[in-house]
Amino acid sequence: MSPAPPRPPYSDPSTTPHPPVEPQFFAVTHPFHPWRGRRFELFHVRQNWGEWRVMYYDDGQRLQSLPLAWTSLAPTDPVEVVAAGRALFRMDTLLRLVALLRDLDEAVRTEEGQCLNR
Repeated sequence: MSPAPPRPPYSDPSTTPHPPVEPQFFAVTHPFHPWRGRRFELFHVRQNWGEWRVMYYDDGQRLQSLPLAWTSLAPTDPVEVVAAGRALFRMDTLLRLVALLRDLDEAVRTEEGQCLNR
């Protein structure tokens, strides 16, 4: 009986990801993106410029990226799950709209005041 081969001085950590056997794909889901619905093969997901981005190769084999939130890989938004299609707008979006309208109203009033003083 031959002795067992020596063990390497290290082992693969259990947290080391293993590459997928099959390629993974994602779709562009942003409602206003011209490639909405188009699928690409996933190259990598990483954090760039302060946000998570999906890396892929375009038709010209150039490495491109999109915000993760604009793709099918984005986690489900809990507000959308709870609203279940019943809410047309999110509260934070409505509050930003109110602030923009106030700023616009103030700008218009300031402009009107300057026109009257001429």
